[in-house]
Amino acid sequence: MKRFTAAAALAGWVGLAIQQYLIFYSRWSTGASLLGGLINFFSFFTVLTNTLAVVVLSYAVVNRDSAAKRFFLAPRVSSAIAVSILVVGLAYSLLLRHLWQPEGFQLVADELLHDVMPVLFFIYWWRCVPKGTLHLKHIGAWVIYPLVYFAYALLRGNLLGQYQYPFIDVSTLGYPQVFVNAAGILAGFVLIALAVVGLDKALKRTQ
Repeated sequence: MKRFTAAAALAGWVGLAIQQYLIFYSRWSTGASLLGGLINFFSFFTVLTNTLAVVVLSYAVVNRDSAAKRFFLAPRVSSAIAVSILVVGLAYSLLLRHLWQPEGFQLVADELLHDVMPVLFFIYWWRCVPKGTLHLKHIGAWVIYPLVYFAYALLRGNLLGQYQYPFIDVSTLGYPQVFVNAAGILAGFVLIALAVVGLDKALKRTQ
C-alpha cells in the first residue's frame, strides 16, 4: 500500500499545483495581485481539504517520526479528513458539476481534486488507518472545520462581494436560503461522518 499511498499523494499535489497555476496565470494576465491569488486559492473548501488529504498521504510514506506526523496520522484526524473530502466529491457532483464545463488543465485539476482524490483517500482510509478508535463524540469535533469555513466564507464574501460557491452567495440568494443550503450540506457531512464511524467499528470487528 505504500506505493499506492505515494501515488495518491502525487495525484493530489499535481491537482493542487495545476489549480494554483491556473489562478496565478489568470491574475497575472489581468494584472491582479498574485498574493491575492494565493489567498483566493486557499479560500476554497476543496483546496483546503485536498491539502489536508495530501499532507496525510505524504506523512504516511515518510519514515521519519514527528509530532506533526503523529497528529495527521491519528485515526480521528485522518477520519475527519476522509469525511471532509467525501463531502467535497459529493457536493461537487450534486451541486456544482452541472454549472460549468471546464476544459484543458482546468478539467484535469477538477477531476483530480473532486473525483480522483476523494476515492483515493477513502481507499487509503479503508486500508491503512487503524480501526476501532472512533466514537460518536468525535463527530462533534469534526463539524468545527466546515462551520469555521462557512463563517469565513460569509465574512470574506461580505467584505469582497465575492462568494466562493454559488450555494452560499448571499448577494443572489439572501441569508435565509444560504443558511438552509449550509444546513443541508452540514447534515450531509454528519451523515457521512456517522457512516465512517460505523464502518470503523464494523471493520474492527472483521479484523
